[in-house]
Amino acid sequence: MKKLLACFVGCLNCACLLAQIDAGLFRFPDVSQTQIVFTYANDLWVMPKEGGTAVKLSSPAGVEIYPKFSPDGKSIAFTGNYDGNNDVYVIPVTGGVPLRLTSHGYTDRVIDWTNDSKKVLFASARESGKARFNQFYTVSASGGSDEKLPLAYAEYGSYSPDGKQIALTFRTQVGRNWKRYRGGWKADIHIFNLQTQTSESLNNPEDAGSEFPMWHENSIYFLSDRGPELRMNLWRYDLKTKQSEQITKFSDYDVHYPSVGPDDIVFEAGGKLYVFNISSQKQKEIKVSLITDKALVKPKIESAENFIQYVSLSPDGNRVLFQARGDIFSVPAENGFVKDLTRTSGSAERYPVWSPNGKNIAYWCDASGEYELYVAQPDQENSAKKLTSYGPGYRYAPFWSPDSKKLAFVDKAMRIKIFDIASGETIDVDKALRWTHGTLANFTCSWSPDSRWLAYHRDMENYHNAIFIYDFANKKVHQVTEGFYDCSEPVFDPEGKYLYLFTSQAFQPVYSDLDNSFIYPNSTQVAAIALRKTIPSLLAPKNDSVAIAAEGEQKPATKPEEKKEKKDSAALEKKNPSAVDIDFDGLERRIVMLPVAAGNYGNLAAAKGKIIYMK
Repeated sequence: MKKLLACFVGCLNCACLLAQIDAGLFRFPDVSQTQIVFTYANDLWVMPKEGGTAVKLSSPAGVEIYPKFSPDGKSIAFTGNYDGNNDVYVIPVTGGVPLRLTSHGYTDRVIDWTNDSKKVLFASARESGKARFNQFYTVSASGGSDEKLPLAYAEYGSYSPDGKQIALTFRTQVGRNWKRYRGGWKADIHIFNLQTQTSESLNNPEDAGSEFPMWHENSIYFLSDRGPELRMNLWRYDLKTKQSEQITKFSDYDVHYPSVGPDDIVFEAGGKLYVFNISSQKQKEIKVSLITDKALVKPKIESAENFIQYVSLSPDGNRVLFQARGDIFSVPAENGFVKDLTRTSGSAERYPVWSPNGKNIAYWCDASGEYELYVAQPDQENSAKKLTSYGPGYRYAPFWSPDSKKLAFVDKAMRIKIFDIASGETIDVDKALRWTHGTLANFTCSWSPDSRWLAYHRDMENYHNAIFIYDFANKKVHQVTEGFYDCSEPVFDPEGKYLYLFTSQAFQPVYSDLDNSFIYPNSTQVAAIALRKTIPSLLAPKNDSVAIAAEGEQKPATKPEEKKEKKDSAALEKKNPSAVDIDFDGLERRIVMLPVAAGNYGNLAAAKGKIIYMK
């Protein structure tokens, strides 16, 4: 009986352990006399200061961030997004319904409490508009009107022990997507006297900034990456000696979002929680266990219609490929059913494109752990075939050649490449200089009708874009425009006679009402270049003439077999387009501006006898 009972208890303990998570990726921690609060999986969790099992304090739909204990330890203020906007809320440490304190359309970020636990201090850009700087406000913990502090700028701060002063930063680099910032927008700590309304800057001769000032007795703790590790670490500024010293020595990861309590400073580094005891000047990692139902990882059915990220039309227009939630869907234009072509929950497929002959689709898939190029036949199950093994890196939308034999694309390293399906070879075409994700995601290129030439644009040393044409046959790049004017989005004429493009050459300055400077809006024009010297300009003068038949001359009738032969020849010509020849000598000098008013244009495309663009 004892053995049976021991076995039952052992099984029960195993079940409890399975429900617990040795968690990481904690954010925005704060510490009171006895507890720690933090954000995990967009909810607030509370646990003993010594570590252990954390209890979920809030679980409504929405995000809870920047939690702060009141000085008396009874309440937690936080920024919550429950109704589509970030506002200030307060909740008891024992749980309950959050009380909403602010209702402004701009984001309100919780900073701290006043020392008497009666008001919540928060930062908001509500009065700065497009300038996007924040200012400090307070609001009663029981609700009421907001009160603005007499500060022109304010980002993060902490009250002095007597509540008469506040240490704060006027600027911040927190939340930026770069690190090791050294420049004029670095954060410096100032002490503002709330009674005399005067400020004093702490002496910071370093190029590095100082973030998250935390006032404790006669010291101000803060974060800075000025140390030899070049990582955000905890520092202390002595108000008496006016000297700074480094407290923590993290060398791999930055310290994030520190917060001071009565006796400790809590912070996150490398996804883990640490507590720095102020009296002993020692730090230790806090072990956290979470008990959760893992509701977010439970399989469920989701509608994909609101998650469409990329679209590709079939050559005949009868179906459309949609990329949504990591799968590729084939959707009929009018009649038929929607088909999930990939059905892969464990991998993501991106940028599907239909081949011009309609036989294949190409896309990127990370089933191997990295994004590689795949092709599949949309009408055959399990036909997907992996073409590349590039390894680490991210690649963007591929572009089929008209003969359905080659794919051009750009990768995250700004390298423009062509993959030859027949040979399996990848050809390096060119490389941009300073493109970031937004520009890479919007990269376009255009194949000539005979699939020999690839036209594209990239940036130059003078920050302008220039047009280039790559000769696939001879593996050579030709620069079409010099870069004096910004040119972009080249598109081949379907008949192989012209190259269409955007060029910014219309300069009609307008004097701004706001910043006392001239601006140059709507500078883009639509232009065309004749690819050969013998091709007349699109704007060449035309003159209709009357054909006069000689007296007694009759046009011979076309025999039926000749009609059929001409029809077959036309079909063959369409299937096998003529070779496109380009005279690169004097190519840019043949550019003409088309009679379209200058404006803000994009998405250039061409059809026979037509140019398509968006304004």
